[in-house]
Amino acid sequence: MRRRLATVATAVALFTGMLAVALAVPFGLFAGRSAEAEIIADLSEHLIAITTGFTGARVLLFGAREGDGEVVVVVRGPRKPMVVRRKGRVAGIWINEAEMTFRDVPAYYSVAASAPLDDLPASVRARHEIGSGYLRMVAPADAPAAEVGPFREALIRNMRRADLFYVPEPAPLAFLGDTLFRTDVFFPANAPVGLYEAAIFLVRDGDVVSAQSTPLQVSKVGFEAWVFDFAHRHALAYGVLAILIAVVAGWLASAIFRKD
Repeated sequence: MRRRLATVATAVALFTGMLAVALAVPFGLFAGRSAEAEIIADLSEHLIAITTGFTGARVLLFGAREGDGEVVVVVRGPRKPMVVRRKGRVAGIWINEAEMTFRDVPAYYSVAASAPLDDLPASVRARHEIGSGYLRMVAPADAPAAEVGPFREALIRNMRRADLFYVPEPAPLAFLGDTLFRTDVFFPANAPVGLYEAAIFLVRDGDVVSAQSTPLQVSKVGFEAWVFDFAHRHALAYGVLAILIAVVAGWLASAIFRKD
């Protein structure tokens, strides 16, 4: 019964949000604003709570545009340094022979669009980081220019294998009529915790004419959050405690299954 009530409440909230966005255009709520107000959007929720048994989450992004144009949605995860290593065979043994650390790499990256992005100029895509090939990943200043490209491509492949998207083609974004639009943003079970950003762009005549961004937090809650916080704040104590638990568990197992 509670689950049914929660489902009904969520549906009512989404309908109310869509209705509010729909009324923003005909009642002139865009009037008198700058070009940035030509598009308005929001998320069905702004917090994804990771608990025991978390298998991923799907968040609805919805909004409305004023006038014509295509809509592009870019969702970026928390930026952090990432190391890419290249293996090589030395004396018959595979070892890490080289590595490169990129700074400011989104730990999650997805794109949705109402139309293909082939006609969007490369300069516009690079300015707004639309597409994994246009992300600004900061390579070391002393890295050889010929090496940066292959390591960057390897990093993108690694993110795809980890199901953190970085896919070359955008996911579909659907229009409901001429004004309203929606798309589902999926966060996998291994989505990194931290602050995410959903950037929404209105593209017209090969340029971005309006943009908006909205935050989303992915966070551990409950006992998992306590363990995660304790492990990061008190790494030494966490390691000692883990060893003690393993020793006690091993002793208990041997005592229970010991044959007299």
